[in-house]
Amino acid sequence: MKKRKRLCGAPAVLGVLGVLVMAGVTPAQASTDATGLRPNPQPGRNAYPPDALPLGPSDLTETRTTTTLQPGVTLTRIVRGESDPALGWTVEVSIPGGETSPDPDAPPTALKDRASADELAGRLRQDGFSPRVEQVTTPKAADFAGGTLGWRVRVGRYDTQSAATSERGRLKTAGYTGSAVYTGWDGDATDRGPWHIDVLTIDPHRFRGGLEASYGPDLENRETTSELSNTAGATAAVNAGFFVLDPNAGAPGDPAGVGVYDGRLLSEPVNGRPGLVIHGNGRQSEIARFSWRGRVAGADTSLSLTGINRVPGLIRNCGGEHDIPTSLPLHDVTCTNPDELVAFTPDFGQSTPQGEGAEAVLDAHGRVVQLRSPRGGPLPAGGSSVQATGRRVAELTALAQAGHRLHISTTLLDGHGHPVKPSPTTDIVNGGPELVRDGRLHVTPATDGMVHPGDPSWYYGWVHKRNPRTLAGVDAAGRTVLVTADGRSTSALGLSITESAEVAKALGLRDAMNLDGGGSTTLVADHTLLNHPSDATGERPVGDALLILPDRR
Repeated sequence: MKKRKRLCGAPAVLGVLGVLVMAGVTPAQASTDATGLRPNPQPGRNAYPPDALPLGPSDLTETRTTTTLQPGVTLTRIVRGESDPALGWTVEVSIPGGETSPDPDAPPTALKDRASADELAGRLRQDGFSPRVEQVTTPKAADFAGGTLGWRVRVGRYDTQSAATSERGRLKTAGYTGSAVYTGWDGDATDRGPWHIDVLTIDPHRFRGGLEASYGPDLENRETTSELSNTAGATAAVNAGFFVLDPNAGAPGDPAGVGVYDGRLLSEPVNGRPGLVIHGNGRQSEIARFSWRGRVAGADTSLSLTGINRVPGLIRNCGGEHDIPTSLPLHDVTCTNPDELVAFTPDFGQSTPQGEGAEAVLDAHGRVVQLRSPRGGPLPAGGSSVQATGRRVAELTALAQAGHRLHISTTLLDGHGHPVKPSPTTDIVNGGPELVRDGRLHVTPATDGMVHPGDPSWYYGWVHKRNPRTLAGVDAAGRTVLVTADGRSTSALGLSITESAEVAKALGLRDAMNLDGGGSTTLVADHTLLNHPSDATGERPVGDALLILPDRR
């Protein structure tokens, strides 16, 4: 059954119906009802009509179309706002350190102190350009004071991207760097849109299929959400957690945070960051924070592990003990550790990572069949291994005697340090920051490593500005809700992290968190890609995905 709700008395958007027909719902199968809700004419955050998303002014048109994909699973497409003629393209010029900067040798960035921005603007004027210096302020979060992030320098306002790109070329010729950006991505509350948001809702009281996380054939390689969905015969799917993308940061595709699949911990948590926990193949979900511990034990002694199924020495998003530069979470940063002991299961891939160090190779019974150096290579059928680097090599060499048994153990810990024992029907995918806790806005960028000390430009681009987003959470009725928001285009502005939290709360989520977004944000239903991924190359291969499976009983 399809239900259409029309907010603010606007006509239905035919394009939405067309997309959902592609997903397997024909007009003959669909029934619609429309309810016009009178907008509150008073502006402000509390002036929105009931159920409307708190995006843009309160008088915007909002259309919702809901489709039942299988019993207990609905897909709601929300289109809010319209093309805004007040928005346009501009060139954001990178600001070097400059003579007045606290760090004159700092590389060019989007935001700097006011003096550095003014200094750049002065040089631009001397070269015949008309720059403007703009202060950037950001909302307060649960663990971040917000306020002024810094100042940016922009040149021009253009109706088309090509015109802004042309001006960027002229700036480059004059010795400046920068990028063409759409002002609708800035996150201003007065922008009129549009926004395109899709909501998958799974009702455990009626759902008889399965909700599972899948990383594909192995952890170390990437597949698109469509590939993972189609291979599993899924009804619908969205992308899931953060993962390694750059080979210099580890094995591309490896989850960059907690990963539990069919009850097995296959990727260690980023210390204390949240994960979406799916119990009973989708019968119950929650958001919890995790850490871990692991050991490899012989007959007389044991050694502590530092990682699971990842390239030793490279820790994406940091958060491990003795990581350099920090043992705290630091998002999109690859920490290092020269002295590591990392366990591998057959799930990692056809071969373990190669490099300096040593590797104890174990058969399916845990017996040491080889101690190889350098490390790296295939594993025996059903076997495992432990790799050591730096000072840990001598420890592993002393422990791993040929023919001796070693026991590898890993334990997931909750936010209080208590052991967690996932069942075989439990999956956990990583993400962050938190967005909603106990029905209230609770955005945690600092706790989860999205505040980079001394680099406000990173926060500006990742947290403050609008981007494609994938969100997940649970509502007061116990329903699991998965949300995607298109972005990085003029036809879909995307969401800031603060807007993501406000949208999650407006959708009725009691607890919610951010999953991987940007070019990874993907929604598939009935073997059809329904959203518009933002990468120029199309749908991005990802580390893992959340799959809604049909009832196969």
